[in-house]
Amino acid sequence: MQVVRYTIDKQQEWDSFVRASRNGTFLLERGYMDYHAHRFADCSLMFYREGRLVALLPANWVEGERTVYSHQGLTYGGLVMGDELTCVRVMDIFAAMLDWMRTQLGAVRMVYKPIPYIYNSCPSEEDLYALFRHNAVLHTRAISSVIDMAHCIPMRKGRKSSIRQARTMGLSVGESSDLAAFWQILEQVLRDKHQAAPVHSLDEMQLLQSRFPANIRLYAAFAPDGRMLAGTLIYEMPHMVHAQYIASSPEGKNQGAVDLLYDWLINERYADKRYLDFGTSVEQGGRLLNEGLIRQKEAFGARGVVYDSYEVNTLPLS
Repeated sequence: MQVVRYTIDKQQEWDSFVRASRNGTFLLERGYMDYHAHRFADCSLMFYREGRLVALLPANWVEGERTVYSHQGLTYGGLVMGDELTCVRVMDIFAAMLDWMRTQLGAVRMVYKPIPYIYNSCPSEEDLYALFRHNAVLHTRAISSVIDMAHCIPMRKGRKSSIRQARTMGLSVGESSDLAAFWQILEQVLRDKHQAAPVHSLDEMQLLQSRFPANIRLYAAFAPDGRMLAGTLIYEMPHMVHAQYIASSPEGKNQGAVDLLYDWLINERYADKRYLDFGTSVEQGGRLLNEGLIRQKEAFGARGVVYDSYEVNTLPLS
């Protein structure tokens, strides 16, 4: 097993492998990963067997901690696997990967974030077994709220009442190209409620949307006069969608704008998808649960899927 550190001349090979993989998403393509490359010391790895690329690891290196992370700029970033990769080969990759980190970087540990199963096009949890075999310990655990579209749990009555109200008020829903208008609503909500800002700036998201227009889509609810009252930025994958941001103005909240919008997304726009992921509702590495936020998501019929990270010692197994 040959381990090669990613360099920019390998971007086309990297991206082509992600698109053909069984568990990669557009977030793991370099056009997405590298928008904030200046914030991280990239040490992404490519794994070859008999000259053929068989797996990728999006990763960055923190010298002061002597730690490899997979990848701190991403929600998930474990091994991206090709269809032919078997459990034994994943074990080979882990052994070679940890040896490379130890000998080439002087790393003492790796923090590994597996890709949650809802993003996989077919079963792809060989890396979880490899983590167990290398004595990995759970580092963080977040909980996300996900709708299994094939087995929808009914919405709570309060949501249905809010949807009826929104329709009575004449609200409409649809796709929008006005990212700036949505960002104004989003920034105000985060500032007023959490004294925070979006993870992405408007300029960053406009750049990413220009690179991935088929994957990053804005949907909104509008007042009868056309004003945007609420919106959601959706990351769209072949078999599932992820809600990256959701926000409503005070007027939109009073009129049930988000409820109307998600009723349409769940029952019409994305009814053919397998999963709709509302994202996590935790802080402090999962130690603090935002109960109000997760209740809102669960009211649509969403239930829990964990986003884990694991800590692995890079020393050889005894």
